[in-house]
Amino acid sequence: MTKAAASSDLVLIDGTFWSDDELPKPAAAKKTAREIGHLPLSGADGSARAIPKAARGRKVLLHINNTNPILDEASPEHRAVLDAGFEIAYDGMEFEL
Repeated sequence: MTKAAASSDLVLIDGTFWSDDELPKPAAAKKTAREIGHLPLSGADGSARAIPKAARGRKVLLHINNTNPILDEASPEHRAVLDAGFEIAYDGMEFEL
Protein backbone atom coordinates (compact mmCIF):
# COMPACT_ATOMS: atom_id res chain seq x y z
CA MET A 1 0.00 0.00 0.00
CA THR A 2 2.76 2.45 0.81
CA LYS A 3 4.39 2.37 -2.63
CA ALA A 4 1.10 2.75 -4.50
CA ALA A 5 -0.10 5.48 -2.15
CA ALA A 6 3.16 7.40 -2.43
CA SER A 7 2.88 7.60 -6.21
CA SER A 8 -0.87 8.28 -6.49
CA ASP A 9 -2.51 11.63 -7.16
CA LEU A 10 -5.26 10.88 -4.65
CA VAL A 11 -5.53 8.29 -1.90
CA LEU A 12 -8.83 7.78 -0.06
CA ILE A 13 -8.19 6.22 3.34
CA ASP A 14 -10.53 4.62 5.84
CA GLY A 15 -10.50 7.03 8.77
CA THR A 16 -13.30 5.37 10.70
CA PHE A 17 -11.47 5.06 14.01
CA TRP A 18 -8.52 6.77 15.65
CA SER A 19 -7.76 3.87 18.01
CA ASP A 20 -8.52 0.17 18.12
CA ASP A 21 -10.44 0.51 21.41
CA GLU A 22 -12.38 3.65 20.46
CA LEU A 23 -15.85 2.18 20.60
CA PRO A 24 -17.53 2.87 23.93
CA LYS A 25 -17.19 -0.03 26.36
CA PRO A 26 -20.93 -0.35 27.01
CA ALA A 27 -21.57 -0.55 23.24
CA ALA A 28 -23.63 -3.53 22.17
CA ALA A 29 -20.89 -4.79 19.86
CA LYS A 30 -18.10 -4.63 22.46
CA LYS A 31 -15.58 -5.22 19.68
CA THR A 32 -12.42 -3.45 18.64
CA ALA A 33 -12.04 -1.51 15.41
CA ARG A 34 -10.00 -4.34 13.91
CA GLU A 35 -12.59 -6.93 14.91
CA ILE A 36 -15.19 -5.11 12.84
CA GLY A 37 -12.87 -4.66 9.86
CA HIS A 38 -11.31 -1.21 10.34
CA LEU A 39 -7.60 -0.48 10.73
CA PRO A 40 -7.31 2.40 13.22
CA LEU A 41 -5.33 5.50 12.27
CA SER A 42 -3.11 5.63 15.35
CA GLY A 43 -0.54 3.26 16.76
CA ALA A 44 2.64 1.69 15.49
CA ASP A 45 0.75 -0.33 12.89
CA GLY A 46 -2.03 2.20 12.25
CA SER A 47 -2.92 3.35 8.76
CA ALA A 48 -1.62 6.89 9.36
CA ARG A 49 1.93 5.53 9.47
CA ALA A 50 1.49 3.34 6.39
CA ILE A 51 1.38 6.30 4.02
CA PRO A 52 4.41 8.59 4.05
CA LYS A 53 4.01 12.32 4.62
CA ALA A 54 6.02 12.89 1.45
CA ALA A 55 3.49 11.02 -0.70
CA ARG A 56 3.02 12.82 -4.00
CA GLY A 57 -0.73 13.35 -3.99
CA ARG A 58 -3.57 14.12 -1.64
CA LYS A 59 -4.30 11.81 1.30
CA VAL A 60 -7.93 12.08 2.35
CA LEU A 61 -9.49 10.40 5.37
CA LEU A 62 -13.12 9.41 4.91
CA HIS A 63 -15.86 7.28 6.48
CA ILE A 64 -15.07 8.86 9.85
CA ASN A 65 -17.07 7.56 12.80
CA ASN A 66 -18.67 10.11 15.14
CA THR A 67 -16.50 8.76 17.99
CA ASN A 68 -13.27 9.64 16.16
CA PRO A 69 -11.50 12.56 17.90
CA ILE A 70 -10.10 13.86 14.60
CA LEU A 71 -13.51 15.46 14.05
CA ASP A 72 -12.84 17.85 16.95
CA GLU A 73 -10.78 20.65 15.42
CA ALA A 74 -9.33 21.49 18.85
CA SER A 75 -8.07 17.95 19.53
CA PRO A 76 -4.45 16.80 19.35
CA GLU A 77 -5.59 13.94 17.11
CA HIS A 78 -7.01 16.41 14.57
CA ARG A 79 -3.72 18.32 14.60
CA ALA A 80 -1.73 15.07 14.28
CA VAL A 81 -3.45 13.97 11.07
CA LEU A 82 -3.13 17.43 9.53
CA ASP A 83 0.55 17.58 10.49
CA ALA A 84 1.03 14.16 8.88
CA GLY A 85 -0.28 15.58 5.60
CA PHE A 86 -3.80 14.16 5.63
CA GLU A 87 -7.02 15.94 4.78
CA ILE A 88 -10.25 15.17 6.59
CA ALA A 89 -13.17 14.60 4.25
CA TYR A 90 -16.37 16.57 4.69
CA ASP A 91 -19.89 16.32 3.28
CA GLY A 92 -19.93 17.58 -0.30
CA MET A 93 -16.16 17.30 -0.80
CA GLU A 94 -15.29 16.92 -4.48
CA PHE A 95 -12.17 15.72 -6.27
CA GLU A 96 -10.93 16.67 -9.70
CA LEU A 97 -8.45 14.33 -11.32
